[in-house]
Amino acid sequence: MAGKTVHAAGGIVVRNGSRPLIAVVQRAKDELWVLPRGKLKSNESALAGARREVVEETGHRVRVREFLGAITYRARGRPKVVQFWRMQAEVKASRDVMEDIVAVEWLPLAAAVRRLSYPLEKLFLRSVGRTALRRRRHRLRRKGHLAPKGKPRHRAAKTRGHKSALRRVSTSRHRARKISAARAGRPTILQRVLGRISQ
Repeated sequence: MAGKTVHAAGGIVVRNGSRPLIAVVQRAKDELWVLPRGKLKSNESALAGARREVVEETGHRVRVREFLGAITYRARGRPKVVQFWRMQAEVKASRDVMEDIVAVEWLPLAAAVRRLSYPLEKLFLRSVGRTALRRRRHRLRRKGHLAPKGKPRHRAAKTRGHKSALRRVSTSRHRARKISAARAGRPTILQRVLGRISQ
C-alpha cells in the first residue's frame, strides 16, 4: 500500500543583475545540488512554505511571482509532490542560510541545469527556466529598463506634436496679421465683403 503523500514546495529563484542568475543549493546530508525547496510544516500552505524554504536555504528575501508547476516522484517508498513558484530575490543576502545547506550558487540557466544532481529537476528547470527569465525581461521592459524592439513609439508622438505646433504657429501668425491690418486701418476681408454688399 502506498504511504501518505509528502507535500513540499520551493522556488525558481532569479536574482537581478547585468545577467539574471538562478539559485541552486547544496545539501549537507548528501552534498547533492538541488533547487531551493523543502517539506511543508503542519497546516502550512504551499505558497507560504515555498517562501519560507527559499529564504532559509538561500539567505535572500524574495518576492513570490506566478506558479510554475510541480514535480512528483517517490521518496523512501512514498509519493512526493513539490510545487514551484517563480521568485525574485533581493540582490544582497539578509540572513545566514540554514545548517542543512552548505553552499548556494547563482548561475546562468544552462549552468544551473548542469549543476543540479537529479535528472527530474534538470528537466523541470530546463522546461520552465526560459519562461521565468523571459517574463522578468517583459516586466523590466514595461518599466522602461529595456528598450522596446523596433523603432520607439515616442518618435511618432514627437512628430505629431511638432506638426500640431506648426499648425498652432501658423494660426497665430494669421490672427496676428488680421489684428495688424485692423489696427493700420486697412479693411479686413469681412469688411470688404460687407462693403460690396452695402453698395
